[in-house]
Amino acid sequence: MKKLFTYIRPYYLQICLQFFIKFTGTIMDLLIPWLLSYIIDYVVPQGNIKRVYMYGGLMIACAVVAIIFNIIANRMSISTSRKITKRLRHDLFEKISMLSCRQTDDFTLPSLISRLTSDTYYIHQMVDRMQRLGVRAPILLLGGIVVTLTLEPVLALILIGTLPLLAVFVFFVSKKGIRLYTDAQLAVDKLVRLIQENMAGIRVIKALSKTDYEKEKFDNVNQEVVSKDKKAGILMSSTHPVMQLLLNAGLTLVVVVGAFRVNAGLAKPGTIIAFLTYFTIILHALMMVTRLFVMYSKGAASARRVAQVLEAPEQMNLIESQNTPSDFHVEFRNVFFSYNKIKDNLCNINFTLKRGQTLGIIGATGSGKTTIINLLLRFYDVDSGEIIISGQNIKSIPKEILHTKFGVVFQNDFLFSDTIKENIDFGREICEDKIKAAAQFAQADFVMEKEGGLNHRLTVKGSNLSGGQKQRLLIARALAGDPEILLLDDSSSALDYITDAKLRKALRRDFKDTTTIVVAQRISSVMNCDKIIVLEDGVVTGYGTHEQLVNHCDAYREIYDTQMGEAVSGRKQHA
Repeated sequence: MKKLFTYIRPYYLQICLQFFIKFTGTIMDLLIPWLLSYIIDYVVPQGNIKRVYMYGGLMIACAVVAIIFNIIANRMSISTSRKITKRLRHDLFEKISMLSCRQTDDFTLPSLISRLTSDTYYIHQMVDRMQRLGVRAPILLLGGIVVTLTLEPVLALILIGTLPLLAVFVFFVSKKGIRLYTDAQLAVDKLVRLIQENMAGIRVIKALSKTDYEKEKFDNVNQEVVSKDKKAGILMSSTHPVMQLLLNAGLTLVVVVGAFRVNAGLAKPGTIIAFLTYFTIILHALMMVTRLFVMYSKGAASARRVAQVLEAPEQMNLIESQNTPSDFHVEFRNVFFSYNKIKDNLCNINFTLKRGQTLGIIGATGSGKTTIINLLLRFYDVDSGEIIISGQNIKSIPKEILHTKFGVVFQNDFLFSDTIKENIDFGREICEDKIKAAAQFAQADFVMEKEGGLNHRLTVKGSNLSGGQKQRLLIARALAGDPEILLLDDSSSALDYITDAKLRKALRRDFKDTTTIVVAQRISSVMNCDKIIVLEDGVVTGYGTHEQLVNHCDAYREIYDTQMGEAVSGRKQHA
């Protein structure tokens, strides 16, 4: 909650003004029963009809002021809570964008989505209700008690006697409710994750006729959400009937004791009527307090979850490092890395690339190929060793500068539901000529054949394109920025051999000064690289040119023989 107050603080003056307006409107509500009591007990017995009209007019004026002021205060509270939530959501989104990949893995994407959506919604509801009811309910409650003490102290003591029991009950219920609502939000995280997986794999699910199976999984997770939310809801809803029971018991005692006091001449009828009205006001005020505790329980649980993200420490800190002259553009020096800090995913990786050279990385699934790309982009920090670009440790290069050096095509990249031009440009304001040139280099000639050309609109995830067309557009996006380092992570797997060969030829011809790292399963995509790394379980088992690896690396030769044929391998060895 401390973190939330930093977002509320800039609006303190506006909130204080709103509180004053709300306070004034609530006081007008409290005056109405008192005026009614005065009219009945003192004005009516005098038989002065003018004074009845006068005090009646005051009651109407108080009611009008109360309505107008409450409306104004409510509108102000809605405006303030909307601004606070907007700023909070903006900062949360920015923080999520700046989290390291390791932190994102720890929080999980579904949980971050849930915090950005449902949690901020609950915080908005809490801030709004605390402003609207957080002033009105206590004033009605305390003001009602004070007025009843002045009207009829004996009867007021009956009312006051029930309040400690209510306070203790609400305190313990709300304390447990925060924990239950936190558990409910964790269940929502699981639900979001399952929905994400189903939406991403909907075609596979339908193709394998697993709709019923996925529905059953969804029902189980959904039932968990319902069960935990129901548990929290039942606990919090118990406050309402318990409070009504205690207050109605108190009200019954007030009626009975009040009747005896009126009969004994110790109290006046108007006072009893006003007291009963105030008792009803106090009852409604306590109901408001109950709703406040429910909203507070949800909002406080959500605020803690949001604060966990906002207060996450910066992991990718810059270090001071001198830029030493180097003959190499990219260097990996004794790099070790582990995702779980238990088993190394990369062990002692060493290689160097001069500007304009091409490195191919090949190996089995899970061997660590993509991990090298992630480390070079500094999505994760190495556990030991160094990664150097142009003589400078990447840990000393600000991310906004580091990432502009790269053009990247990831293994599971994405396309927006937008025009082809916007998908290639990606908000970089690249001129149309460069976009067309990048499409040609990427062998995406089909672009101009589409209706509207570059302005042809893609569907979500580019589902109106073939796999090969998607990859060529993604490569065009990477080339459009004229990068000094090009990273292609299994980006030609959907291309036919002819298109793949044309692409590699275009890269060699038109991007001579671009250092390129190619991650591939297909040996034809790396065999013409200046250097090739063969990875097995994060360990380099082969490093050299294609010819060197065919002759001296058993793992590479096995891949080559499998994909290209043993006869070709035999001729190469005898040459």
